Amino acid sequence: MSQLDGTGMKRLHREWRRRTTGRVALILDGVGNPFNVGSIVRTAAAERVDHVYLGGATSPSHDKVNKTALGTARYLTWSEFESAVPAIDAARADGYQIIAIELTSDAVPLHEVAMESDVALVIGHEDRGCTPATLAAADRVAFIPQLGKVGSLNVASAAAIAIYEARRRNWASS
Repeated sequence: MSQLDGTGMKRLHREWRRRTTGRVALILDGVGNPFNVGSIVRTAAAERVDHVYLGGATSPSHDKVNKTALGTARYLTWSEFESAVPAIDAARADGYQIIAIELTSDAVPLHEVAMESDVALVIGHEDRGCTPATLAAADRVAFIPQLGKVGSLNVASAAAIAIYEARRRNWASS
């Protein structure tokens, strides 16, 4: 076994792109820390997120975002809105099912939530999470089960897990 060279990685990634049919978008609900946004942007570019809707979140064009995104924002498209609710409206108009990732009393585990092929995942603010208006506007609310003594994840880690689960579901159904 050996690590893949550049050509091998391109072939591997091309094969996975061919297997992927559904669309995944992100809605950032007030995510403010540029380093978190940068990490989310890098993951979104790696997993071919189709669009990022920024609801009061730091823009990927912010100078500090690039420190963690490492130039990957150029592979994404995004729209900016005053808050997450108009961003959700825009994503819904673009044909996405809206799933908020949040710890609420009626949230469903992420691996069990009903997920269509075109999904927009809402990721909330680092400390406050998704706003009540955002949760009310979402089609579904899901949470990431955690087994340890820590009650929450870093917002960029949660986004990465949610994006991957959406892609994994798409691969499993094709």
